Amino acid sequence: MELILDTADVQEVKRLSELLQVTGVTTNPTIITKSGKTPEQVVDEMLSVLNDDQLFFMQVIAQDFEGMMRDARKIHALRAKNVLVKIPVTHAGLKAVKAAKQEGMRVLATTIYSADQGFFAAMNGADYLAPYVNRMQSFGDGLGQVKDLLQMLKLQNLPTKIVAASFKNSYQVHELIAAGIQAVTVPPSVVWDMLDHPGTTSAVDGFSEAWHAAYGRDEVL
Repeated sequence: MELILDTADVQEVKRLSELLQVTGVTTNPTIITKSGKTPEQVVDEMLSVLNDDQLFFMQVIAQDFEGMMRDARKIHALRAKNVLVKIPVTHAGLKAVKAAKQEGMRVLATTIYSADQGFFAAMNGADYLAPYVNRMQSFGDGLGQVKDLLQMLKLQNLPTKIVAASFKNSYQVHELIAAGIQAVTVPPSVVWDMLDHPGTTSAVDGFSEAWHAAYGRDEVL
């Protein structure tokens, strides 16, 4: 499974990359605008910390087909490899997914709210699909829809990966990992929630205290 960080915070990317195998970073217009930085600053910072094998995802802004393609070409040109263009699954966006793939771009189809939307984007050649898990919950069973999409791709032998997005808690991430999701893009705060447990801290402190009391040192040998 691929762990992708959903953030514009380069320091969090550095911290978590030291601990975990991080496949890459996703951004979106909201994340970038809330960062207080320009898009150019976010791009420069992220590409300075991501190695060539890590993925960087950036979303088009235009809503019409021609504008989406202009944005897509600019994003695709940011570096030689492992840049993916995020395109929403509107009517114009689905058309742009097909066109971008024909031009040799790697594409993530985003703003997916149903399994059917994701499936059609996969048929258009999208490399990744980003269903908005938590937002989908407002319209029904978001987790169930993503699990349906996993099954639909498998049964129809489509190679597209799902990178589940829009998580608000660790339970949602856990459920989809257990269901066999290929990738998740997760806010750093949720990743930390999954990593940290008071039981682990308590156990390690207990080991250290016992060792120090018995041997008067904090080293193994």
